[in-house]
Amino acid sequence: MANKIIEINMSKLTYILILVVAATFTSAAFTLMDVKPVKCLIQLKNYKGEGAYIVVSLLNPSGKYEETLYVQGKEAKWYKDVKEWWSFYGKKRSNVDAITGATVKGGERSVVVIKIPEEKIDKGYQLRFESAVEDQEYHKDDVLMELTTENLSGKLDGKGFIRYVKLLPQ
Repeated sequence: MANKIIEINMSKLTYILILVVAATFTSAAFTLMDVKPVKCLIQLKNYKGEGAYIVVSLLNPSGKYEETLYVQGKEAKWYKDVKEWWSFYGKKRSNVDAITGATVKGGERSVVVIKIPEEKIDKGYQLRFESAVEDQEYHKDDVLMELTTENLSGKLDGKGFIRYVKLLPQ
């Protein structure tokens, strides 16, 4: 009798384990599928000086930081110059949750792919492009855009070091 109970409990345990493992893989697959890759061309204005540090962040409908999507600039000592983002990221002090690329100088461009959570599109979220250059100005809202399907296929002019941002869904 005791062996039969153990046998039943072991088969139940095996079944539960299989369900947990399957659910984990399934949820990981859905997480990967729920991200929309968007090619992003960032064209800088002509200016003299060092390369620009640019941070692309996802803001929730209340305008609060939710996630860092991209950081242009590898030297962490300059991150504090991107003031608004740093007040969010610097407090958290986890690893940057974005791909980090090299800075780009005035007149140059960079093309990157940013991954945008699909469930945030057309739901009141925004993308913020902040820019800063060593010993020069900082632009909190160099480009600030509503995260809409229409805007993910467009060109937006910058107000600071960014001349424009062009987005193209993949």
